[in-house]
Amino acid sequence: MIEIVFKGERKEIYANPQQFPFKVGDYAIVEAEKGVDLGIVNQLGSVLERKKKKNSPIRNIVRKPTPGDLGTYRENQKKELEAYQLCRRKIREHNLDMKLVGVEYQFDGNKITFYFTAEKRIDFRELVKELAGIYKVRIELRQIGVRDEAKRIGGYGCCGRKLCCTSFLKEFEPITTQCAKEQNLPLNPQKLSGLCGRLLCCIMYEREFYRNQMAKMPPLNTRLNTPHGVAQVIDINVFTETVTLQFPENKVEKYNIDEIKGFTEVE
Repeated sequence: MIEIVFKGERKEIYANPQQFPFKVGDYAIVEAEKGVDLGIVNQLGSVLERKKKKNSPIRNIVRKPTPGDLGTYRENQKKELEAYQLCRRKIREHNLDMKLVGVEYQFDGNKITFYFTAEKRIDFRELVKELAGIYKVRIELRQIGVRDEAKRIGGYGCCGRKLCCTSFLKEFEPITTQCAKEQNLPLNPQKLSGLCGRLLCCIMYEREFYRNQMAKMPPLNTRLNTPHGVAQVIDINVFTETVTLQFPENKVEKYNIDEIKGFTEVE
């Protein structure tokens, strides 16, 4: 199994039945829908067996590219820029409320895919007809979300590292503000949003840990009966597994989880 990456961080897993010798960074020509495509080897090895979707058909790697193939690939990249500019002009002419994100030529030139974002469904049938008349090949307009747009464009997050969606995330999980609340994060949109304007994907990474830890501890503001009197939970630390209690006259004490288990909640 070999993972191939295409323009816009689009990744697919392919079989290598002819056992061509590849290493990461090599170019490869692969089977595509009604033709062939060219991409770059991104990952190889048995670990890809676990990454591929169950019961999904696996296409094959056809061959290694020749110098002429690489010349065609570079020529296609120039054509993509020209097609991008032309499509943007046509979008304005048709007065369509959509934003063109990118253009991808299939290596053999049999298909051109235009990626766009829009707030709602767009009737682009006339646009497709006009583009097909100009290029005389199969045209596909594919609407993507703002997260997919960020994935295609790429960039660096507030952590200073390459965006998760462009480096390893294959699918996006639904993320809500509840996930942030569970981790006691400040509900500040500027701090919780990624480059796409949506909630940070990394909020989900530690969610299960926080949920498991919080299940062991009493909620904030809970009043507990202790050997020293009734106290209120004012702080929880999931990492040190401690709970801070406030007693009358503002006396504050820290207890670990095991000690808290012996206290009863005040109704």
